[in-house]
Amino acid sequence: MIFPKGLKIGDTIGIIAPSSPFSKYNLEEIEIGFKDLGYKVKFGRSLRRRYKGYLSGEDKIRAKDIEDMFLDKEVSGIICIRGGYGTPRILDMIDYDIIRSNPKFFVGFSDITALHVAFNQKANLATIHGVMAGSVLEWDSFTYKSLLDSINMNHKLEISNPRNEKIITISNGICEGKLIGGNLSLLVSTIGSKYEVNTRGKIIFIEEVGESIYKIDRMLTQLGLAGKFDDCEGIIFGDFCDCKKDDENEFTIEEILKDRVEKYNKPCIYNLKSGHCMPMITIPFGVKCKLDASNQTVQFFK
Repeated sequence: MIFPKGLKIGDTIGIIAPSSPFSKYNLEEIEIGFKDLGYKVKFGRSLRRRYKGYLSGEDKIRAKDIEDMFLDKEVSGIICIRGGYGTPRILDMIDYDIIRSNPKFFVGFSDITALHVAFNQKANLATIHGVMAGSVLEWDSFTYKSLLDSINMNHKLEISNPRNEKIITISNGICEGKLIGGNLSLLVSTIGSKYEVNTRGKIIFIEEVGESIYKIDRMLTQLGLAGKFDDCEGIIFGDFCDCKKDDENEFTIEEILKDRVEKYNKPCIYNLKSGHCMPMITIPFGVKCKLDASNQTVQFFK
């Protein structure tokens, strides 16, 4: 696995919109936010476009934005501005040799999951499941430090939840393996394609936002039927923001997670605060991970 160089004050960060368009803040505000942290930015073409309402530009523009940022010698690393939807549409349009030959840190989550899996498996690049550029004006000190810790990881990194957020053990045990995964909906959407996540010998991380309990049930069941939990060494469930019961008789989130994976008898934890939450933990994908589910600890090693 290729581990990109880290980030230092004064570096230029490439910002792209490979999924949906961004409108919460204007780009000048985003640039000022990064400038205040000590960085320069370069915006991709996709940030100033909108296509068919829910895409930030035509597919070819969003795919080329990714390639151009990896090729740009002035850019030290890349942070996606937001998720939404769109990355599965461009997976077949990206030249993965460009990614492999020009390694840089690549950050995002949610819909960016499809790119994480593709870059890990097609370009052998370790990537970063972390906070989006579009929320830079809202980053707290915990979130920003976690981002830097992951990007600049040296030989070892141990992550822990924000204060008063408890990690819950679903199944006891200790395991090791490279960490891979991301958003549950995106992981399920690529099953059956050449971009589906390979969990063999790995630890799988899963987060989700705004889905009903029965949909969580259905998607976890699909991952199970596809052999992803049989193949993996362990399971880390992250944040499940706004995934609530529609009826008082339904499973809670913790109950449905336990119901769907406990039978695999793999070390498993829930509520690692990475996903659609703030503060947010940033975690590296494609990096060796040690999960001690019994003691609720997660460590990474290069």
